[in-house]
Amino acid sequence: MVKIKYNLNGLDCANCANKIEERVDKLSNIEKANVNFVNKTLTIEVTKDINPFDDINRIVKDLEPHIKVTQYNSSKGNGFWDWAEKGKFIELIVAIIMFVSAVLISQETVRIVLFISSYLVVGHDVLFKAGNNIIKGRIFDENFLMSIATIGAILITEYPEAVAVMLFYKIGILVQNLAVNHSKKSITALMNIKPEYAHLKINGKTKKIKPEEVNIGDTIVVRPGEKVPLDGIVLKGNSMLDTSALTGESVPVSVKAGRDVLSGSINQNGLLEIEVKKEFSQSTVHKILELVENASSKKANTENFITKFARYYTPAVVGVAVLLTLIPVMFFSQDLSIWVYRSLVFLVISCPCALVVSIPLGFFGGIGAASKKGVLVKGSNYLEGLNTIDTVVFDKTGTITEGVFKVNKIVSEAGKKKDVLYYAAHVEFYSNHPIAKSIVKEYNKEINEALVSEHREIAGKGVKADVEGHKVIVGKRTFLQDEGIDVKDYQDVDGKGVVYVAVDGTFVGAILIGDKIKADSFKTIEKLNKKNISTVMLTGDNSNVAEKVARDLKFKRIFSELLPHQKVEKFEDISNQAKGNVAFVGDGINDAPVIARSDIGFAMGGLGSDAAIEAADVVVMQDNPYKVVEAMEIAKKTRRIVWQNIVLALGVKGVVLILGALGLASMWEAVFADVGVSLLAVLNSIRVLKA
Repeated sequence: MVKIKYNLNGLDCANCANKIEERVDKLSNIEKANVNFVNKTLTIEVTKDINPFDDINRIVKDLEPHIKVTQYNSSKGNGFWDWAEKGKFIELIVAIIMFVSAVLISQETVRIVLFISSYLVVGHDVLFKAGNNIIKGRIFDENFLMSIATIGAILITEYPEAVAVMLFYKIGILVQNLAVNHSKKSITALMNIKPEYAHLKINGKTKKIKPEEVNIGDTIVVRPGEKVPLDGIVLKGNSMLDTSALTGESVPVSVKAGRDVLSGSINQNGLLEIEVKKEFSQSTVHKILELVENASSKKANTENFITKFARYYTPAVVGVAVLLTLIPVMFFSQDLSIWVYRSLVFLVISCPCALVVSIPLGFFGGIGAASKKGVLVKGSNYLEGLNTIDTVVFDKTGTITEGVFKVNKIVSEAGKKKDVLYYAAHVEFYSNHPIAKSIVKEYNKEINEALVSEHREIAGKGVKADVEGHKVIVGKRTFLQDEGIDVKDYQDVDGKGVVYVAVDGTFVGAILIGDKIKADSFKTIEKLNKKNISTVMLTGDNSNVAEKVARDLKFKRIFSELLPHQKVEKFEDISNQAKGNVAFVGDGINDAPVIARSDIGFAMGGLGSDAAIEAADVVVMQDNPYKVVEAMEIAKKTRRIVWQNIVLALGVKGVVLILGALGLASMWEAVFADVGVSLLAVLNSIRVLKA
């Protein structure tokens, strides 16, 4: 499956965006379509041998002839100046001048001419779209509603109100575009992390090229003030890197030769030479951009509900408006002009734009607010899902603990601690496990690989190998016991991990390993417990260590000494018992299966793990567990704002509809119930950015 993206230049109506999405989604050669009204983009999923551009262009032109479909370009704008370039801003100014002149002039004929002229200048495109849609059998849209309401007002000689409705409708679109565009710029400020070029070093000289043209293994030069274009390792130089756009962390990071660097960071002072480790398509910056850009394709249930609601709401209100005219006139001999006017008030109010614009904008803003804090949420559905979390399950090592192990003590049965460390270091040399690396680091001598043979690592248990002809086993106590070795229990009361060592079937000693709890873990678990969210820890570590950490952090439940497949099984049991969503937070290396199984999966600092990014619903850019709490709080604020908009839009419209039916509301109140409420809802949605 391949994703293709297009710009919809000139898209200025959220309801129209839904119609385009619905029609394109029904094309037989397209698996899925999504229109992002805020970004003015259309994203489709197709098979590799399909090019549906002509079909899409035909649909868009059929629905909205003024929209131009082009291949995606992230720099395309759709704000105020795009609107102005089409001459609509000038038309609006001319129409306003005519309208004000008509109000001030007393000569009736001239007033009528000016009102009609003003109406045609500002509303000609609305009338054209409405007529075109009626011919094609599409009646119930905002163009039809505005046309019927204003033409009706003209027919009953309510000229000022007819023109005012059309003027305010157009002003509303303009201000809405400004508000949405401002929101988009604030949210997508993260997009500025994309590097435009790279300085490739060739034979001692540098050449400025696009990041996409750099290969793995190439050397690039990053000057002070420039963005790091690709992921790599520093070969030469010292500097401070600003990683705030990636992680939300404002404190610069010091780098020198041998340190890994992420693309999108800003080099603050020193000159760096970097060996490229990933192509641009696999780089950190590219993955982040993809996550943010594609987040809107997974819509929340609230968004889907509002889209369906709007589809039936407008025809229902139009039906009521018709009955509001016919019943009093036909059965109660009421004045036709009075009830026509009241029906026109109904039509103006019934436009669903306030709901259709503000709801997705609210979620989009929530995703943007989270990204500013270094939390990338892959879709509105996951942001909404964070509100119904019942249980949060944490991995231990590297998630709530530092994951940086250190040898604290070596004990030997024969008093030869050097032998215990010697054999353990040689056996653990080929392992990538953090504990194994800490043992090799403690040994701090060159390992003669020729002395090691028959190396075999058993996941979650330990390692076997021959060292200088001796059969050595290093690992958990139970691992050695399974091999028939009598092992003394060195489990430490302070909660340190223990690695047991046996040589030629005899237990020779143990190595005690320490791991530090992250400072932010304490407030994370405390906050979740206060929210009455069940906190669980799953770990492969021994029970003594796990229970010590659990006691210190006040976890409600703990399951230890689990092999990777047992983690998944235990998580299944926890999920079956939970009443709401269950989230899993892992370090993004060994936890991908559980992350994928969870309702909401968090990858902690998982940018280095492709499996974690693929499996996770939320990617935390830092190794900070408190980001889980922050993401939940942003989700809560987003939901509150979304429901404020729903209540505001439906509440005001409902009140004005009733007042209009009773003859207590005029066109002016109706305009506010439509355009005014829409603007208030959009502005309210922007508040989530300050979460």
